[in-house]
Amino acid sequence: MSNRLQYESSPYLQQHAQNPVDWYPWGKEAFERAAREDKPIFLSIGYSTCHWCHVMAHESFENPQIAEVLNRSFVSVKVDREERPDVDQVYMTACQAMTGSGGWPTSLFLTPDRKPFFAGTYFPPTGRRGMMGFHELLLRIADMWQNERERLISSAEQIVSFLQKTSEPTQTVEKNLPRKAVEWFKQMYDSEHGGFGGAPKFPTPHNLLFLMLYSELEGDKNAADMALHTLKQMRRGGMYDHIGGGFSRYSTDRFFLVPHFEKMLYDNALLIIACCAAYSISGEGVFLDTSKDCADYVLREMTDRDGGFYSAQDADSEGGEGLYYVFGYDEILSVLGAETGKRFNEYYGITKLGNFEGKNIPNRLHGDVESGKFAQERQTLYRYRRDRMKLHLDDKILTAWNSLMIAAMAYLYRVSGENKYLDAARKAAAYIESSLCENDRLYVGIRGGKRAGKGFLEDYAYYCAALISLYSAMGDGAYLERAAGLCRIAVELFSDTDGGYRMSGRDGEELVITAKETYDGALPSGNAVLAYVLTRLEQLDPDGEWGTLRAGQEDYMSREAAQYPAGHCMFLLALLFCWNPPPKITAVCGVGEDAQTVLRKLPLYADITVLPDETADYRRLDGGTAFYVCRNHTCLPPSKTYPPVVEEFSR
Repeated sequence: MSNRLQYESSPYLQQHAQNPVDWYPWGKEAFERAAREDKPIFLSIGYSTCHWCHVMAHESFENPQIAEVLNRSFVSVKVDREERPDVDQVYMTACQAMTGSGGWPTSLFLTPDRKPFFAGTYFPPTGRRGMMGFHELLLRIADMWQNERERLISSAEQIVSFLQKTSEPTQTVEKNLPRKAVEWFKQMYDSEHGGFGGAPKFPTPHNLLFLMLYSELEGDKNAADMALHTLKQMRRGGMYDHIGGGFSRYSTDRFFLVPHFEKMLYDNALLIIACCAAYSISGEGVFLDTSKDCADYVLREMTDRDGGFYSAQDADSEGGEGLYYVFGYDEILSVLGAETGKRFNEYYGITKLGNFEGKNIPNRLHGDVESGKFAQERQTLYRYRRDRMKLHLDDKILTAWNSLMIAAMAYLYRVSGENKYLDAARKAAAYIESSLCENDRLYVGIRGGKRAGKGFLEDYAYYCAALISLYSAMGDGAYLERAAGLCRIAVELFSDTDGGYRMSGRDGEELVITAKETYDGALPSGNAVLAYVLTRLEQLDPDGEWGTLRAGQEDYMSREAAQYPAGHCMFLLALLFCWNPPPKITAVCGVGEDAQTVLRKLPLYADITVLPDETADYRRLDGGTAFYVCRNHTCLPPSKTYPPVVEEFSR
């Protein structure tokens, strides 16, 4: 049997199209039926590569008895959080307010006018280990809707009122927010295993980027050391796929050994950027190798032939989580041969006992990563693994996540000098322009030729940031001009009278509360990225209106971040850019030296123009490369090196 989800393009909704549950996609049809039949709404939010979403679907949504209760007493609505981040943000906030925690699948019960009165995440089909069973919960709520409805409605009104109040900024502006955030990270830092706090450990690369930039600008070496050590531990551990490249979603333990095995495009994009920054400040080759390996994995397995990047690969295969990624000790010997296999197993910590449910996650937690080690053997195992079983691929192409990968590829080009990464970034940007933009209005995503709805704040903010990254990599003013134009549209569409910017545009759907996000989660908030975009546009296009807009956003976000600065690191990074404008470097290539080679010598934290030949204003020095550096409205004499040697200026 099929339900209404069969007509949707979302892979997540398609996964539930054959459920016995009479699912509706989010929309008027469902809400009108709930009002007409006087039934509460059951809202389930998830995404296609979510392990516990799969578990609840198999246990409950495929269960005829549970489906019968849902179909009789509720109107059931399924939402893909990646296509409707506004709906996800509103109801995830409600779930966190009601339960103190959140996650996916998110399970909520709403009045017909979409106000939440009960929330949770995963529920087992029947009660176990102190958790109420989903079947029992449905019967209880259905009974309360008939006999204690006023209590549920009162609860819904109180929740909505609470959410509306907490969405208003109440704190005063503080100028020491970056320092306070760094102090928090130092208190939470796991100096032995890397990361912050205990298990689980999430990568949150924007936090690491903030720490590295803070260290460079404020001279706090410990801040960079925390970030660099954390990135190394993630690279050594099983969270990194040592066979095929790329990072999994997060580590379930404090050691970065056992991951939650799904691979998300956005995690890998942000980690590529973080590793590029780590390489730029440290010069350690492991960070450049990691960036390139991740990017090559994305180009190999996560890229559409027209240039767009796919969203995710599943954690589950053949009914179990992580089976695709793990190996038995003897299995390695059979594939690589006894002698080579033994050496490979020793190097990657593979034992007969295993480190994950009797199997092994390859890792280097017992030693450093040696670039190029067992390269041929890893290729052999990669081919063997791909033939052994198949992973589900979420092949929708999302504007926001593609924008992050465009930026990642542009940054990687800057530190590697390899044109294939710049080509990938440019091709993906062209894909967004041709397939995900119409009349200057961005769209959320596309799959199978069918576009999702109109874009949200994060789509505009992320894409503008990506265009600025391309401008920084190439010096092509068309990218900067396009970023400025789209940013003006974003300001018009999303600005809010209370300050900051809403998630949905003025022509978007009105939800029970205005969705407006400032806090960074796995992804930086749209408001934080827009603060960065406004700052960079002010610096790169000083004749525009950006200063006033940047100051207003800085004021709003500073108040929002005051209570928990460490949860707003992308905004704090924007503040550091604002208070410490990057140097402007014009490099003239020496005779016989190419632009890519010169570009690799320069820091990521700089606005760079590389000239292949001399001009009237910019000349070589003794036939060699010359660097013209300006900072804080002061220009230094041309130098043969970067950074400029102080002694040169004293002569």
